[in-house]
Amino acid sequence: MMKQALLGEFAHEADNTRRLINAIPDSALDYRPQPHLWSVGQLASHIAEVYNWFGATINQDIFDMGSYKYDKGDISKASNIAAKLEQNIAAAKKVLENADESTFMNTWHMQMGGQDLMPPMPRINVIRGFLFNHLYHHRGELVAHLRASGNKVPGMYGPTYEESQAMMN
Repeated sequence: MMKQALLGEFAHEADNTRRLINAIPDSALDYRPQPHLWSVGQLASHIAEVYNWFGATINQDIFDMGSYKYDKGDISKASNIAAKLEQNIAAAKKVLENADESTFMNTWHMQMGGQDLMPPMPRINVIRGFLFNHLYHHRGELVAHLRASGNKVPGMYGPTYEESQAMMN
């Protein structure tokens, strides 16, 4: 039952993520609101990469960040990031569909060099927090980056302010 609920949320939110990533123009990829923040391209690539973490999170009790190889891909074009996102969403969906729900309460660890990087917790908490909520957090950052750079963003939970104003006229 938990898995079915997660799959429903996954499908809905993957569509929202697609709409947001597909709204990025190439001209915005290098924009960063402050020098220490990720650029739009780096942030979008990270969002795409989080979907690549589903296998290690759902199928393993220990996610070893020391051996994980981050692959930001070619972020020189928004279409490259969108393609990577699609590939990673498809793989993540398969992992979630094939997940053994009986392991959702197993203790999960994120480690580097045998040391826990965060407190161990039940896998279901990690799926909701480390995977799902992590994506939502970075999507919010990306919306702010896009708006600050003068670009439009899609409505994800109803119309945007601009869309609602257009409906009133």
